[in-house]
Amino acid sequence: MAIRGIVGVKRSRQHHKTTNLTTIKRWKLSYLNKCVERSRSLNQIAPVKGSDAAACHVYLSAMKRKHLITLTLLIVLVLDQGLKVWVKTNMEYGEEFQIFGWDRALVHFVENNGMAFGLSLGGSYGKLLLTLFRITAVGLLFIYLARLVREQAERMLLLGFSLILAGAIGNIIDSVFYGQFFSASSFHGGVAKFLPEGGGYAPFLYGRVVDMLYFPLFYGTYPEWLPLLGGRAYLFFRPVFNVADVAIFLGVLVLLFFYFTSVLNRKPLAVGRVEEE
Repeated sequence: MAIRGIVGVKRSRQHHKTTNLTTIKRWKLSYLNKCVERSRSLNQIAPVKGSDAAACHVYLSAMKRKHLITLTLLIVLVLDQGLKVWVKTNMEYGEEFQIFGWDRALVHFVENNGMAFGLSLGGSYGKLLLTLFRITAVGLLFIYLARLVREQAERMLLLGFSLILAGAIGNIIDSVFYGQFFSASSFHGGVAKFLPEGGGYAPFLYGRVVDMLYFPLFYGTYPEWLPLLGGRAYLFFRPVFNVADVAIFLGVLVLLFFYFTSVLNRKPLAVGRVEEE
């Protein structure tokens, strides 16, 4: 009886193991079929010829690129909007404090109507035009990124455009919604309130972009003997900016680096398709 019991346990374990292997094989087959199906839809622009494994590889490669774009957008937007909301609801307009006790690195709260690094386009119509232009540019960039994913573009290229896209979205959120969600910030007027009872400080699409990063690294006075500028004060770096502006700047640097390395290595600028073995 004991021997029969042991044999029964072994058969049960073997049957359980066989069942698990069969389940795993079915799961792998189902996943492979899903890869093939998805890859066909993702590669309408540049279809890949070859085995199912190659098609599945195309699908997984596209998913990795999508994850890179999504992660970049999330990190930039969380940092950007988190810092902006904190500054807006905890600091008065024009208030500042030093970063790590260094007088050349400051958090200095200001707002502007427009572009990166405190630049602006004058007038209410200029503000509206700039906001609508940003929204249109972001939509086109989304479409272009989707195309790059289908074409299996280099990850560095996707990272550069993703940083620019994230920065643009970050500043669009300020322009579109902050005027509705916050009260006005003013010198010695107290901190702004989120969702004030009397409504926000500006109509829809007319919000101001929150800036806070200020690095006056070098300042002084030009020597008297210097033509035109002699005796005048100078300051570098004057603009006040935010995390979204930094993302845009870094995105441009990444694209330039990618371009020059591609030219030096004589590689295609965008496409890196999986070749059939």
